[in-house]
Amino acid sequence: MNHNFVHLEYPLTHPGVDRAEKVVNNFKRLSDTFNPTRTLAIMLMAAVLATFVVVADQMIDTWADGHLLAAWVALWAVVFAAVGLLAGVTKSVAIQLKTSLDRWAASAAQRRSDERLWAIAQTDARMMSELRTAMSRNDEDTLLGESSSQRRVVRLLNQRQYHI
Repeated sequence: MNHNFVHLEYPLTHPGVDRAEKVVNNFKRLSDTFNPTRTLAIMLMAAVLATFVVVADQMIDTWADGHLLAAWVALWAVVFAAVGLLAGVTKSVAIQLKTSLDRWAASAAQRRSDERLWAIAQTDARMMSELRTAMSRNDEDTLLGESSSQRRVVRLLNQRQYHI
């Protein structure tokens, strides 16, 4: 009878590492469900709600000498009415604000990129010739209507002023 007392079945991963990986995966799932538009809408609604509460508190404070319970009921009625009535409005305002900020950021990034490209092209003759070739391929009328930096590049290239 041959009994083997050596056990060679060891786990391939550490249990602590497995738990840490599960925690990281849970945080990743939470970040996937995060919606900045919804967060912005909630923040706007909270600001408007706080304004309503302060105004209602100021109004109730003047006549709440003997009617403290009625004043608090009226205050909370204003709070709940504001939450119910302004939920849709604050979400639409937050969406509009987010899209306008995204458009502004994209246009600012494009403008900075054009300025960097022009600064590099002023010091590099190869890039300046590539810009000149690309601009000669395009119709000049369509270029003149796009942006002020492109109009400036076309004007400087036509006047052969490569450095400012």
